[in-house]
Amino acid sequence: MHIVVCIKQVPDTAEVRINQETGTLIREGVPSIINPYDMHAIEAALWIKEQKGGKVTVLTMGPPQAEAALREAISMGADDGVLLTGREFAGSDTLATSFSLASAIKKLQVDMVICGKQAIDGDTAQVGPEVAEFLNIPHISYVRKINEITDGGIKVERLMDEGFDLVESTLPVLLTVVRELNQPRLPSLKGKMNAKKAEIKKLGGPEIGAPTERLGFSGSPTQVKRIFTPEPRIGRSMIEGTPAEQVEALLKILIERKCV
Repeated sequence: MHIVVCIKQVPDTAEVRINQETGTLIREGVPSIINPYDMHAIEAALWIKEQKGGKVTVLTMGPPQAEAALREAISMGADDGVLLTGREFAGSDTLATSFSLASAIKKLQVDMVICGKQAIDGDTAQVGPEVAEFLNIPHISYVRKINEITDGGIKVERLMDEGFDLVESTLPVLLTVVRELNQPRLPSLKGKMNAKKAEIKKLGGPEIGAPTERLGFSGSPTQVKRIFTPEPRIGRSMIEGTPAEQVEALLKILIERKCV
């Protein structure tokens, strides 16, 4: 079984700063990490490999430094890393990103694709399902548990607002996973050694057979107009007392402000 895990290198959100003049993210000096949800996707793939055998390939799209994310995944136990990189991918929205990833995956002949449910820097949760559409394969989102894997299918639990759905699909299939699925493992010393010497395959638009007009800015119908830090709210106050006293005090404030 060949499993591809799509990951993304994102800024550590605890360190993100915004240039107030340009409205863009300040990336210089900001540490990068593997998107936390993608760590659970990596762990899921490694678990399936341990149960059924096979191979795990980790795929990402980004600048050359995104290679570090692939090496971290290899240190956890992944077999190969593939990096889509080049100027033609710059400015990709979720549609162009999904098309690029799907174009690369088509070259790999896979049985399963696993993604984190969303990236913490965009929070769209669109890339996984869009990749599945471009690949023309079924997808199951918000997977919280993998119940059974056979040679030709899979049964999983999909997280819902209340409880879960039990979903069955044939292979190949794309899964997006949530934190509840597992606990990502730590890299082993042997894994770190393997990651250092691993050969990362780098691909551009021509190598994945993707037309230039479908990539980067050209293939992105949506653009980020502005990024800004919300203005801090002021004038907050805490209402003390018992619940009954708090309700009475709040109602008084609302009446004074003519909110009710």
